[in-house]
Amino acid sequence: MKNRTKKISTLLLPLLLLVGCNTDETQTVVNFTELVMQDEFDTDGAPNSTLWKSEIGTGVNGWGNNELQYYTDRSENVKVENGVLLITANEESFEGSSYTSARLITDGLFEQQYGRFEARIRLPYGQGVWPAFWMLGAYDDGTIWPNIGEIDIMEFRGQEPTTILGSVHGPGYSGGAAISKSFTLQNDRFDTGFHIFGIEWGPAYVNFYVDDILYNQITPEDVTGEWVFDHPFYILMNVAVGGSFVGAPNEETNFPQSMLVDYVRVYKNAN
Repeated sequence: MKNRTKKISTLLLPLLLLVGCNTDETQTVVNFTELVMQDEFDTDGAPNSTLWKSEIGTGVNGWGNNELQYYTDRSENVKVENGVLLITANEESFEGSSYTSARLITDGLFEQQYGRFEARIRLPYGQGVWPAFWMLGAYDDGTIWPNIGEIDIMEFRGQEPTTILGSVHGPGYSGGAAISKSFTLQNDRFDTGFHIFGIEWGPAYVNFYVDDILYNQITPEDVTGEWVFDHPFYILMNVAVGGSFVGAPNEETNFPQSMLVDYVRVYKNAN
């Protein structure tokens, strides 16, 4: 079961960020205090269908990254159990792929422009395991990536268990040219306990946090093309296997590997 005391205390996090973060006069910190979306994953079974839907299949060219998994909505790959969401990658033959996993999105169900987006997650590990908590621009007019914009709140190479990345992608700075910064834990690993990954996003900045630490700010002056973070975005959570970012699993990679999500919460500025 969840630690209820810890969950209640984390509701205060947006109010404490200004005190707990290392900032300077060039950084913008806004206290987003009005909770507008939350999933505490308290009901066992399939994810809440009013907030989440599953993407199915392999996408074009492995979702554009040469990934190896087939995404499903089966309980073997995605379920809520004992107070957490589990997204699980398995090594198995399925629909022509050698691995299965899951990818949840809020596209068309929950989208928001600006605010604080956070999740408390314990990550999987191993060469070739690629979990992510991220966002894409919500367009229905045919605009395609990277012009829609992408915010990677947390990306993780399973073979580097102490380090995560926060990035933005847009026209002229996508893929390997994304504007990115890493955060490394000291004397700890992301696969052995839960950590809070979040962004605070406003009209001219995206701030990246791990727990109460502000470790990066990206502004229009930092990108090498058009700033495309001025419209609603939706949330994605997934565990990919293989691909250009992490490489293929090897003989030391153990499966199954699960990303455990304690909660997802989104706030907006109450002013």
